[in-house]
Amino acid sequence: MSLLFDFHRTWGYVAIVLNGLAGIYALLAWRYRKLRSVWVVRSTIVAEAALLIQVAVGIILISSKDYTAPRFHIFYGYVAFITIGAVYTYRKAIRRKRELWLGLIGLFLMGVGIRAVLQVVQ
Repeated sequence: MSLLFDFHRTWGYVAIVLNGLAGIYALLAWRYRKLRSVWVVRSTIVAEAALLIQVAVGIILISSKDYTAPRFHIFYGYVAFITIGAVYTYRKAIRRKRELWLGLIGLFLMGVGIRAVLQVVQ
């Protein structure tokens, strides 16, 4: 479990950076039409998958009873999970301004990740 905890601690930063980069890329693609491509969606999928891996590892750690986390750290994991589910559910509704929405959601998830890390660091 110690190895899994170390992975969770490191992978959190990876998920934060990936979501931030995907969000910035999507917003740039929204602003500059020539940047729009299939890579906007693919980078978002990779970033959100990294965050889902982070949440899954966190659930495994908490269910092992060896580790406890601050309540708000867990809360931010739920928020990230629900946000990704909502994005997937409403993917057809955001089609008209897809890059804008994906960019804002990527930055939102980055912020959620930062808040989750800050709950543990303090």
